[in-house]
Amino acid sequence: MSVLAIILIFFFAHWYLSLFTQTFFNHRYSAHQMFTMSKTWEKVFFVLTWVFQGSSYLSPYTYGAMHRAHHMYADTEKDPHSPKFSSGMWDMMWKTKLLYSDMWHGRIPYDKRFTRDLPEWWAFDKFADSWPMRIMWALLYIAFYVYVINFYGDGSFWFLYFLLPIHFVMGPFHGAIINWFAHKFGYVNYKVNDTSKNLMPLDVLMLGEGYHNNHHAHGSDPNFGKKWYEIDPVYIAIIVFNGIGIIKLRPKI
Repeated sequence: MSVLAIILIFFFAHWYLSLFTQTFFNHRYSAHQMFTMSKTWEKVFFVLTWVFQGSSYLSPYTYGAMHRAHHMYADTEKDPHSPKFSSGMWDMMWKTKLLYSDMWHGRIPYDKRFTRDLPEWWAFDKFADSWPMRIMWALLYIAFYVYVINFYGDGSFWFLYFLLPIHFVMGPFHGAIINWFAHKFGYVNYKVNDTSKNLMPLDVLMLGEGYHNNHHAHGSDPNFGKKWYEIDPVYIAIIVFNGIGIIKLRPKI
């Protein structure tokens, strides 16, 4: 197998596994509680989220509270991440990062309206969402690239190192794609009180998260795809997990 193939397989494995834990566990389970699971499975997914998100691990508790605020205050000054109140995507990402950090470290109190029944495992969160762990994961990514490019190959694929910054901030990078581009570009299925849009008719890149307008219109529905051609891959996984007893879907309201 070529150096290019190995690196791209690693990159896209990290892309999709990190994205899956963010949309399945942080978003659909923690923030929206679209399904339930036992405390044992909850801890399993805490660990899997840390492994797959790596250096960009996001606390499900803090993520959940911030995302609930996003839905309540979408495209207003209180929205944690709105293009309408940011000078650019990087400005929006930085503001979101600062808010997340302030909430995580207790410099800003959590709004109690947004914390009900959020998954809590503070001992693990403090371990996973720490700078030593973030640095460890970053060094592992770097070591893998160095080994494959320079020791497995002949160093001619040095340009692949430019993928490393995306590995370092994979979770926030995914969030920026949705919270910036899906509020600026795309098509609309539903009239809502914000600028949310669906990025693409077939969302193979963002595992269903790109159906952002659909989600804002039906916030409690675990299936983000609404048209016949809008396939939500994570909803398929949810149906399978529900069928084998890992999770239990809540009745639709």
